[in-house]
Amino acid sequence: MHKTQIALPIYCASIIGIEQVVQYLIQIGDNVNAQGEEYGNALQAASCEGNQAVVELLLVNKADVNVQGGYYGNALQAASYKGNQAVVELLLANKADVNAQAGVCGNALQAASVRGNLAVVELLLANKADVNAQEGVCGNALQAASYEGNQAVVELLLANKADVNAKGGYYGNALQAASYKGNLAVVKLLLANEADVNVQGGYYGNALQAASVQGNLAVVELLLQNGANINAQGGPHGNAPLAAKFRS
Repeated sequence: MHKTQIALPIYCASIIGIEQVVQYLIQIGDNVNAQGEEYGNALQAASCEGNQAVVELLLVNKADVNVQGGYYGNALQAASYKGNQAVVELLLANKADVNAQAGVCGNALQAASVRGNLAVVELLLANKADVNAQEGVCGNALQAASYEGNQAVVELLLANKADVNAKGGYYGNALQAASYKGNLAVVKLLLANEADVNVQGGYYGNALQAASVQGNLAVVELLLQNGANINAQGGPHGNAPLAAKFRS
């Protein structure tokens, strides 16, 4: 029988952003790096909620900026996912590892990209984030941004030499991710940047099958116009016509 986990006082105060309480808890000996709960530790909790003053206080009191754990893996990924730019800047200034691998999104750049946090993506790239780092459900930042239809982020990543045909993640590549979600503008952008329309991989095997199973007609037409092989084999439905039939 599992015991109910008791929330750590410093963790709770950090989420809420009560600076005076956090200061008091530190003074009476609470461990600033104590592990537990959804966000793993107080620093990740404060970073996620954008509580900058608490983040500063924790760092001054020797919170480990790169400690791993929790849903987002680390404080930088949490702040990046939520678009808390000031906190991201603060963490980077305190030597947060911009390319640390952990958490549901894999790394900070992918976390910012999936949410379309353009300013944070720019900041991370300026601090030498690896644009092609592989990790997480979406495989890489470009696939994450493509899946969510974050066109400005896709453009920025491509301008910073993201590999348009990089393989990995659930959808295998950025084109399949965008095609599955019906993000027509992103599909056009990827194709204009030499995405391989017939690349194989990912859950649906190829972009055409992904678009077909979702009934994304405009994307299907665009892919066919760009040389997609209608009879390419792969994925759970075998090929695009069978995927479209499954949809109907």
